Amino acid sequence: MSPPGWPRALILLAGSVMILTPAFGQRGGAPGPPPAGGGTAPGGGTTQPGGTVGGGQAPTQGSPAPAEGPIQPIFLTGRVMLDDGTPPPDPAAIQRVCSGNPYTEGYTNSQGYFSVRLGGDPSAALQDASTSTFPDATGGNSSQSTPSTNPGGLNDSRWNYCELRAQLAGYQSQTVSLMNRRSMDDPNVGTILLHRVGQSEGTMVSVTSLAAPKSAHKAYEKALDLIKKKKIDDAQANLAKAVEEYPHYAAAWSALGALAADKGDGDTARHAFEQSISADPKYVVPYVQLSELELHARQWKQVADLSEKAVKLDPFNYPQAFFFNAAAHYNLHELDAAEESARHAQRLDTRHQIPQISRLIGMILAQRHDYSGAAVEMREYLKLAPEAKDAADARSQLQQFEKLIAAKPVQEAQ
Repeated sequence: MSPPGWPRALILLAGSVMILTPAFGQRGGAPGPPPAGGGTAPGGGTTQPGGTVGGGQAPTQGSPAPAEGPIQPIFLTGRVMLDDGTPPPDPAAIQRVCSGNPYTEGYTNSQGYFSVRLGGDPSAALQDASTSTFPDATGGNSSQSTPSTNPGGLNDSRWNYCELRAQLAGYQSQTVSLMNRRSMDDPNVGTILLHRVGQSEGTMVSVTSLAAPKSAHKAYEKALDLIKKKKIDDAQANLAKAVEEYPHYAAAWSALGALAADKGDGDTARHAFEQSISADPKYVVPYVQLSELELHARQWKQVADLSEKAVKLDPFNYPQAFFFNAAAHYNLHELDAAEESARHAQRLDTRHQIPQISRLIGMILAQRHDYSGAAVEMREYLKLAPEAKDAADARSQLQQFEKLIAAKPVQEAQ
């Protein structure tokens, strides 16, 4: 039997999930530029409030002006691993990607560990011959080398359009956002996973969206800019114009659905996501968005089916899809399938951006009377999210598990 008073349904946990980008940026706020070489938004985009919004290229307008004066260099450490848990077969380049431009900063050792320095003397960076020497200070693309205007170091605002990734031929990398990173932050960025190219059927960039006519694309890009400025109604109007001019604009439909979901208009959001899927069935983003929408509606069978399609199309870039799938199977009382998906989500979530995974696994193990394992996972959840809204419930469950663990030897002796 389950511990007394312990809920079987995963209502509270499922309702508190945050959808993430392939780069593992937390949901919330206006969309920023998509991670280069990594998670992309509608038409390339990043997953944002209620789903996914964002453009296929980093914006070149509206970037913050650099702060005055130099800053201290930023040191970053971490490890690169293949998604099967082994080190890369060859040294991987550690690249800083700013507004789509890659800059090689260093390489991994034989075990996949790396340590790089950003900022300071730009000439110390290891540059690829195909890239410019310095990033454009405005956040735009630069096709030629330009003299540094700040030899003492890059300003913090420059990181707002930058990602960190690993580069190894034949593999796709997770990315780590450098947004708001400061010199005094913890240098350890955790593990960056690599996934062999060619093992995914789906796409993070909609192929049909790339064929959008100029007028529709212009309306879409304007909408993204308006979203950044929090002018949501105007953004919706421009997205509506984009899909009217080009009904196969999967990225625009996806963005429309995300905005509607944020407003609590589930029917409109569902219609938009379905239109996005219809326009481009291999575009993964709307499957993940619609999975989240149905999760909040507690439509567990729909969540299971949609998230299953998402992870089949792309088993690497969307750990949240595996988490949604696990939550759905848990509420359908299919514990084996729930644990398999939850464990997969946990492996992909190397920076612990979805701490709820640990609580879910703990609840699955408790259903199987593995209270020791359940307690380990619940402690991990409370360590990762001590201030979560459901932290008090998690602590209560942990106490129940610990009582059951303590009582087991007595019961066995009797």
